[in-house]
Amino acid sequence: MKKNMVRILLITAVAIGALAGCGNQGGSDVATGSDTQSNSDAQGSVAADVEEGKVINIYSFNEELRNRITAVYPEIVSTSNDKTESTLKDGTVIHWIINPNQDGVYQDKLDEALNNQIAASADDKVDIFAAELDYIIKYTDADIDAAMTLESLGINPDTDLTDQFDFTRAVACDQLGVQRASTWQACPGVLVYRRDIANEVFGTDDPEEIGKLTKDWATMKDTAEQLKASGYYTFSSYADTFRLYNNSMTEAWVATGETTIKVDQKIMDWVNDSKEWKEAGYFDPAVKGQWNSDWYTAMSSGSKVFAFLFPAWGIDTQMVPNWDGEEGAWAVTNAPEPYNWGGTFILAAEGTDNPQHVKDIILALTADADNLTKISKDYADFTNAKSVMEAAAKDDSFASAFLGGQNPYTYFTPGAATIKMAPLSAYDQGCVELIQNTFGDYLQGQIDYDKAKENFEIAIRERYPEISEIQWPE
Repeated sequence: MKKNMVRILLITAVAIGALAGCGNQGGSDVATGSDTQSNSDAQGSVAADVEEGKVINIYSFNEELRNRITAVYPEIVSTSNDKTESTLKDGTVIHWIINPNQDGVYQDKLDEALNNQIAASADDKVDIFAAELDYIIKYTDADIDAAMTLESLGINPDTDLTDQFDFTRAVACDQLGVQRASTWQACPGVLVYRRDIANEVFGTDDPEEIGKLTKDWATMKDTAEQLKASGYYTFSSYADTFRLYNNSMTEAWVATGETTIKVDQKIMDWVNDSKEWKEAGYFDPAVKGQWNSDWYTAMSSGSKVFAFLFPAWGIDTQMVPNWDGEEGAWAVTNAPEPYNWGGTFILAAEGTDNPQHVKDIILALTADADNLTKISKDYADFTNAKSVMEAAAKDDSFASAFLGGQNPYTYFTPGAATIKMAPLSAYDQGCVELIQNTFGDYLQGQIDYDKAKENFEIAIRERYPEISEIQWPE
């Protein structure tokens, strides 16, 4: 692994190819007898021959990964009260190392650890790390070699992960088409709305009927006007709609091998449309952005906000804990356009001294149909298995009490089939955060439009000093 990994990978950021899954990764012609044997079983002996370490260090940016692994990995027998350690049946200890995603803190801590990977003692080496969709491409770069290929770990994506959604496998590949990451979740988004407000304003809370009122942006604007006339806000803030525009970008923030940030027209459409919607009174003026107390309050029973735009994880991790009313107050329907928001990928760190444990954890979390079914039922997560989600959409046992007995997979699953991911770059997290921060100030009336552009350029160069130019659409 190169010592100056972070600097090199940011300068040589790569682009994702067509979203058709990774290419053939070789070794798929292993002969099998009467007992079915996957290629990963044959290759797994490489990992099995290595003497495993006694400490597994797992880096993540929130508690979600730890919660999912501890829920389904059968080798875990206990977790400490402070949740920093878990113990396996063989005595191996997992250290959970969690740092916040905001402002690049998690990536800075992870990069430091990966840069020290060669010199680190066995107990201090990174074994597994998480990466969000916004920066997954940074860590799958073949030239950096921060993450092992799944094949070298003993996992054959073409057989072991064949049930995953194609777009999740595509974004987990390096520039050579070799898969280096896996995820238990896909993140198609829906519109989540208040049933009581729907009944008051539209005379029904039926998801199909409400879906007719939210089917596209033009119709959504008419619906917003009706909500406003009754004293309600359509969304909490301009930040709520950002991911739909961001997901529709036609170019990456930074192209392969370049140091120029190109702000896509879709991003400026978001700025302009948000300005119009805010001035029209369709957003709650008390809410400024996301991930703050005002935003969480907008999810409570005293709020006048009608809807949020969320994937499954957003309902589970954001709405459920911030709702203070009775269950059944919310429902889901289609958003104005299909979109994907997020996704946590797990990667095996190059240089891990626990390859067999790492392989087992990745397969348990991202390839076992029973485990993925459990995650969907226990956490209302949209899991990364086409057959599981297709079955869930038809199975009433997946109904959500929080959603009034509605089965949300009837809306999530069709949406996943239409997802077309925007091109990715290693700079996505910083660009996404900073464009919202700087233009958020503009939308709040604190600065003018030109100052917002200037502030973005200043902030992005502070985050990424190697950026040579910022280009804005005509």
